[in-house]
Amino acid sequence: MMKIRTAILGYGRSGSTLHAGPIEKNPDFELAAACDIDPARRDEAARRFGCPVYEDYREMLRRERLDLVCVVTRNDQHADMTVDCLRAGVNVLVTKPWAADAAQARRMMRAAAESGRILLPWLPARWGSDLRRLRECVKEGRIGDLFLIRRTVASFGTRCDWQTERRFAGGYLLNWGPHIVDPPCLLAGGRVRSVYGRLRQTINPGDVEDLFLALITMDNGILLQVEYTISPAPLPSWVVRGTRGTILVSGRALTFLENTPCRPADPTQFATLNPADTRRTEETVGPHLYGDEHEIYGDVAAALRGERSFPVTPDDAWELTRTLDAIRCSQEEDRMINLQQENRA
Repeated sequence: MMKIRTAILGYGRSGSTLHAGPIEKNPDFELAAACDIDPARRDEAARRFGCPVYEDYREMLRRERLDLVCVVTRNDQHADMTVDCLRAGVNVLVTKPWAADAAQARRMMRAAAESGRILLPWLPARWGSDLRRLRECVKEGRIGDLFLIRRTVASFGTRCDWQTERRFAGGYLLNWGPHIVDPPCLLAGGRVRSVYGRLRQTINPGDVEDLFLALITMDNGILLQVEYTISPAPLPSWVVRGTRGTILVSGRALTFLENTPCRPADPTQFATLNPADTRRTEETVGPHLYGDEHEIYGDVAAALRGERSFPVTPDDAWELTRTLDAIRCSQEEDRMINLQQENRA
């Protein structure tokens, strides 16, 4: 079969590694062009792939016959570039966050529908080894019925690039939200009902948040606590609570704490609140906590060839964008956001 002629738009840190790597290794793809405003990056791509390189992506779209463009640029550029590529008749894979807000997301979805091209949102944490194992455990009923999921990422480093500036749609909610908010929603099942969020600027320069915290209620009643926080000490990345136990995940280490609450024979008494017979087992999950980019690009190729649907749909990404918008709106308006009421309105 013909190779999928692919261009990388934004040959920076992520474009040259997470995207160029699997494109280079997968025989379904051909890196047909690269585009970057930095001449050093263009030279690097030309030496590596022997392909045409461009400073202006519009010129690239005019000159090249492309099947796919991978948009790996600043957050504020994603929507305009994606729409231009779709209107040029090219399928698009767009990195996270695929849009700065729901209005931009809708514009991209309309352009995809009007052009008949495929729009592929990049949400690699959906392929994460920790999420996959947790979904298996939940399906097996390992800890009973879920009622609370906590997902946390912590760091104590600072940065001073465009991610600290609002004008570029920077901030950790958009940067880390897709990794932190989407997976627990997927694990819980159902749809987001309401959101209460808080954002803070703590140790980074700039004018956007480097910390966010949100309490999300799903329509099946499961509660989610999601946060990117500032801490010099590691914190559990997942705490999944059920009616018969808890699952803790720290990095690749997964711990099951399983028990069944007992009931006292005498209704005037209560059972001990700290059961002594909790079963503790441990295991190690696979290495790709944020997904294996080579596997993801295999799914991209299969979707473009019509062999199977891509595991992430634009509707999936749209729901995530609405949730991230609601977290920010909750902070700005100091209230809980009920997304189901907004849907009816």
